[in-house]
Amino acid sequence: MRKPGLSVLIPTYNHCCVSLVKQLVVLLQAADTDYEIIVTDDGSTDTDTIVENQAISQQPRCRFITREQNSGSATTRNFLATQSQYDHLLFIDCDVTIPNNDFIQRYLATEDFCVVNGGICITTDARWEGNLRYRYEKQAEMAHSVIRRQQNPYKEFRSTNFMIKYETFMDCRFDERFKRSGYEDVFFGKQLKQRDFPVTHIDNPVMMDTFEDNPAFLRKTEQNLRTLHAFRKDLRGYSKLLTLADGIHLSVVRWLICRFHALFNKIERRILCSAQPSLTVFKLYRLGYFLSLGS
Repeated sequence: MRKPGLSVLIPTYNHCCVSLVKQLVVLLQAADTDYEIIVTDDGSTDTDTIVENQAISQQPRCRFITREQNSGSATTRNFLATQSQYDHLLFIDCDVTIPNNDFIQRYLATEDFCVVNGGICITTDARWEGNLRYRYEKQAEMAHSVIRRQQNPYKEFRSTNFMIKYETFMDCRFDERFKRSGYEDVFFGKQLKQRDFPVTHIDNPVMMDTFEDNPAFLRKTEQNLRTLHAFRKDLRGYSKLLTLADGIHLSVVRWLICRFHALFNKIERRILCSAQPSLTVFKLYRLGYFLSLGS
């Protein structure tokens, strides 16, 4: 039997999350529950960040673990679960903040549920107006509201911020075939449905308030699209882009989109990496890049 309490598990890569851990410690202590916070570095290349994160171990009931080889977030989350001691696991991404002081209490109020997804919100800081990822996430924010998530609980599952019973997680771990970033959480949602584990969505978001620059986000997007393409058979029905691509049945239309991408992708990239990136161009770029990967 596991001890009752909450294990907060944070995978990180080239990101300092000391401030997030300190924020969580205050909230956990106020919630009057047994807890631990475990942060695992997934083979970061930024040694300064690793040194900064060592301070996490100085916080009460906190541990910072380094792993030499980058193995991907799926494997890292599975590893974090094996290091935990309590009966509930709360997974949080490293690059967020907690906007509500009752964040922990809201989760503890749902501890009888199998899997609980808290969602995300996006900062309104105007200094990010020229950032592609900020524009993308802000436009999608309402589509991921708690009401919309409740309508499609499995397809709307995301690993940014969720609590799960330890026994449930050990029966339905992240698929470690996903070695690169992207879509491992989407497939995890599909696995939860296949195993009949109910997913409850609540309004308890973490806040995204820092964003990578436009070229870095574009590179990350391309990596995610390669992952989607590699696992397209597993993810059918769980990706809007994949559904759109599969719906283009005429080979001549697919060829035209690929040809357009081949001719204009450099221009599109310049627009997307500029100070005024276009979300319309971003959608065209994603579709063209994905279809150009082949069938």
